[in-house]
Amino acid sequence: MSLLIVVGFGLKVGHLLLLCYWIVSVISMNWFISSGIMDGKTGLLSGSGKMWLRCWEKISGNSCYIQHHYSQYFGSKRVPKEWWRKLLITWVFGWTIVSLWIFWYLSSQATEKRKESLASMCDERARMLQDQFNVSMNHIQAMSIMISIFHHGKNPSAIDQRTFARYTERTAFERPLTSGVAYAVRVLHSEREQFEKQQGWTIKRMDTLEQYPVHEDDYAPEASEPSPIQKEYAPVIFAQDTISHVVSLDMLSGKANRENVLSARASGKGVLTAPFKLLKTNRLGVILTFAVYKTDLPSNATPNERIQATDGYLGGVFDIESLVEKLLQQLASKQTILVNVYDTTNHSHPISMYGSNVSDDGLQHVSALNFGDPFRKHEMRCRFKQKPPWPWLAITTSIGILVIALLVGYIFHATVNRIAKVEDDCQKMTELKKQAEAADVAKSQFLATVSHEIRTPMNGVLGMLDMLMDTDLDVTQQDYVRTAQDSGKALVSLINEVLDQAKIESGRLELEAELFDLRAILDDVLSLFSGKSPGKGVELAVYISDRVPEMLIGDAGRFRQIITNLMGNSIKFTEKGHIFVTVHLVEEVIGSIEVETESSSKNTLSGFPVADRQHSWEGFRTFCQEGSTCPLSSSSSDLINLIVSVEDTGVGIPIEAQSRVFTPFMQVGPSISRTHGGTGIGLSISKCLVGLMKGEIGFVSIPKIGSTFTFTAVFTNGSSHPNEYKSLPINNQSKSTSSEFQGMKALVVDPRPVRAKVSRYHIQRLGIRVEVVPDLNQGFANISSGNTVKMVLVEQEVWDRDPVKKIDSIPPNLFLLANPIGSSRTSDATSGDYYTPPVIMKPLRASMLSASLQRAMGVGNKGNPRNGELPGFSLRNLLLGRKILIVDDNNVNLRVAAGALKKYGADVVCAESGKKAISLLKPPHHFDACFMDIQMPEIDGFEATRRIRDMEHSINNLIQRGEIPVEAPQNISNWHVPILAMTADVIQATHEESLKCGMDGYVSKPFEAQQLYQEVSRFFQSASNGNI
Repeated sequence: MSLLIVVGFGLKVGHLLLLCYWIVSVISMNWFISSGIMDGKTGLLSGSGKMWLRCWEKISGNSCYIQHHYSQYFGSKRVPKEWWRKLLITWVFGWTIVSLWIFWYLSSQATEKRKESLASMCDERARMLQDQFNVSMNHIQAMSIMISIFHHGKNPSAIDQRTFARYTERTAFERPLTSGVAYAVRVLHSEREQFEKQQGWTIKRMDTLEQYPVHEDDYAPEASEPSPIQKEYAPVIFAQDTISHVVSLDMLSGKANRENVLSARASGKGVLTAPFKLLKTNRLGVILTFAVYKTDLPSNATPNERIQATDGYLGGVFDIESLVEKLLQQLASKQTILVNVYDTTNHSHPISMYGSNVSDDGLQHVSALNFGDPFRKHEMRCRFKQKPPWPWLAITTSIGILVIALLVGYIFHATVNRIAKVEDDCQKMTELKKQAEAADVAKSQFLATVSHEIRTPMNGVLGMLDMLMDTDLDVTQQDYVRTAQDSGKALVSLINEVLDQAKIESGRLELEAELFDLRAILDDVLSLFSGKSPGKGVELAVYISDRVPEMLIGDAGRFRQIITNLMGNSIKFTEKGHIFVTVHLVEEVIGSIEVETESSSKNTLSGFPVADRQHSWEGFRTFCQEGSTCPLSSSSSDLINLIVSVEDTGVGIPIEAQSRVFTPFMQVGPSISRTHGGTGIGLSISKCLVGLMKGEIGFVSIPKIGSTFTFTAVFTNGSSHPNEYKSLPINNQSKSTSSEFQGMKALVVDPRPVRAKVSRYHIQRLGIRVEVVPDLNQGFANISSGNTVKMVLVEQEVWDRDPVKKIDSIPPNLFLLANPIGSSRTSDATSGDYYTPPVIMKPLRASMLSASLQRAMGVGNKGNPRNGELPGFSLRNLLLGRKILIVDDNNVNLRVAAGALKKYGADVVCAESGKKAISLLKPPHHFDACFMDIQMPEIDGFEATRRIRDMEHSINNLIQRGEIPVEAPQNISNWHVPILAMTADVIQATHEESLKCGMDGYVSKPFEAQQLYQEVSRFFQSASNGNI
């Protein structure tokens, strides 16, 4: 593997070097040429230098040529198929050879490693066997010296058979490889008779036992034949108990032993016999023999002197099989090889001393053995017990490399074959891209056209119905007209939702930045739904934390749309209980425990259990663990991160349908649209709008308990940039009347903490200090104690439970807080002596609460402003006497727009085309403003506006240069008539185009008093200053 890594690295380095070489060659040549070094006039280069430059230029040119052809043939579809096929075959064949070589190399490496392992283990065993044999041989030699001293050197002898047996038995551990030790004395023939009488036994012959070996159990020493007559004998007189059966045997009568004994006494060294079967055991063994000499033998004695000085022979018996087996048992953990021991004195016919020749592996290692006998040679041959394992590393590596090479070849093959197709596809994709861009433009134009074409007739329908309401109608006719208006507004709302969804899918939905009052918007939303909840007995309420700023900067319309969608769903699916909207800062929810999130019925608005709102924001990224600050949290005083919850006690959402709540056009079930209506895209649009506001939305719902939807949205603090953004018209009624109630104290009687908190919030908006008590008795006691309470507001539930009979005990300015359905029930139940105080209807709103208190207490303006009329600068005050030009090619739209503006006192002039509008608005003229339709034949509203601005610009330049005197009837030195786009198109791009062409704003069809006031007030509030 290391070789492969080196080869791969070398190839990469070579490729990199070639690339660097090409780059350096090009750069260097350019530098030479540009620096003028090659100019002959400089004389900086000699003839050899110029020759090197010419060579360098040629090499660089060749490299550029190669690079050019590489990019030409491998970067295009010019590669011939036949040439590429041959190259692919060469590639595959070459890598096949490489993979085979890698297999051979890794296999040989594994074999060499296996050989080294076998050699190491075999040499280790041979060394141990040889070391232990040398130890035994040294001890036997030492015993021969001991016998010479204590047996032959003393008279009488200090050694007998018993002493010898006990000594050899106790010192057996010093001879780990011997089976036994025996001593044979040298006896001449003349001494035989006396020796046998002295020993009490006859010298036995040994050769018959060698020729006819007997089993251990059948051996009987007394049955052996006497040794034949010979010159001298070597009968065994001392023997270790393990081989005591050799006592009386003549060692010179055996062929192997005779040669061994004669060689040992002549050489003075230990001599080994050839392997033979031992007596009695019939096991293969050898005998190591040392001659025992007289003590006075010099160290440099000749062989004859040694023979003459010989007294006897000491032999050690080695049972090769058992001894080698015992040795190998010490290496039991390494028994992975087979060991054979051979006597190789005769190389042609080696004698096996241990082991078998059976082996499954042809791999063999031979280790030499030196047992101290220079005339005999031994060796150990080792083999593995098992076959060598498959060379999986070599197999997998070679196959892997071959597979990779084949894959690379396939990739190259597929790449080259697809280059032409990719080039064709690229061209096709370019065409498709152009078509897609054209389709996207067409889709946007389609949305604008559809929006205009649908909303234009709806503008006529709703406008005419509105004008019809201003005529004398009876009750039935008014009901019919209101029904038609509601249906028309519902259709416009549906169209807006569908167009919003289309804009979301096309990614064209954008948010505006405007200054708005969050509390006023929620009051308006409450007013919108207050007429739909009384019939059901559902209580509506809004609570906004005091830490939320009064003014915010953001898209108020889209925020209103989210709240309207969520509350609309709650109204549809809630039959009893309440719908509660809360607004807090995210920091409050993260770091405070004062926000009520318990689902207990004792701490809810209506007493019904609700779904715990904490579970609705569990998945928000805004809420980090352990209360740490998150990126979406307000990082500065300018950013306001709101969290809004809409809680209801409706039917809830089934668990199986909760996963598709935010899917467009998906509803909980098919019966929902038939029972409650709707298209199923409100929540989908809301989720997209929340995302655009850098927030998140989630919900928790429990069937038959209710649902809580929560979302976050990031706005900018309006107090930091009050004049940088356009502002929505603000209802200042509550602020104008709050000074009338400033410093007053009110007492709220309500046992429910959440409901009392909502009442406190709305009353405090009027500048009134509020104290809350749970029951009437405590409240009256509080008043009796001398507290200056100006008004008492009692929850209807408390009053119904304990109405007051005596008028004298009623404090002044007592009010009931009641739902509409509860109010009618109270008026029916109270009669006779019971006192019925004035009722303030819920849902509570600052404007409604202020008007009710003013009427009851006789403070300030007692009247209630007409529904839809804006305080301060009303539309009538703004438009009265203003001369306004309306341009539209649709006669119905002209009549509707003219009627709407005349309704507020404007002097209206109508024009049916852009050409006529240009002629009417040519300075000088007497128009204060112009409402111009965008889509008109011949000259549309954009082009007409451009031409009008060009005319005004030309006139203004002439006036500034003094070519035209300022003698116009209105004495205007800078002509710029406000032009408002009058469009049924709600596409953001249309709004941007209208501003780009010179328009000052736009109003959507049908007219809405709020938007009309917002746009008109920007121009006419400053009319008193002289210039429009």
